[in-house]
Amino acid sequence: MLNALEVFTTVVVGLMVGVELSVAFVMNRIFDALPEDGGQLARSHGGRMLGALMPFWYIGSVLLGAAWAVAGWSRPGAGFVVIAVALLIVSVIMSVLLLVPINNRGKTWTPENRPADWKEQTKRWDSYHYVRVAVIVAAFTFLVIALV
Repeated sequence: MLNALEVFTTVVVGLMVGVELSVAFVMNRIFDALPEDGGQLARSHGGRMLGALMPFWYIGSVLLGAAWAVAGWSRPGAGFVVIAVALLIVSVIMSVLLLVPINNRGKTWTPENRPADWKEQTKRWDSYHYVRVAVIVAAFTFLVIALV
């Protein structure tokens, strides 16, 4: 049963990393290249769509990692799982304190109601997101190390 939990946790976190890497390095670049207001509208839609899903994914990843750490405490690699869980907790804290406030504003923006500094806020979100991606990549790496 522990083996299934280890694999499932690693896959869930790995998929989350893949989505967030895609947002950071593919989707946002595509959105920014859209003509006129297309990029801002796409980001608003993405903020609504992913903003509804990602809290469950992030918290679920922390809970799965914590379950793995507790269940596998006496096994080799448990320390790596604890480090991964700590990094996932950091990513949740970063999300709540830094990214979610910007996302909550951005997901309501339209070309008619967006603030004058919307591009600066978007760039700030992107900067925080790059750091968060690095944190969850590190967490995923520690889970993989613990798995092998």
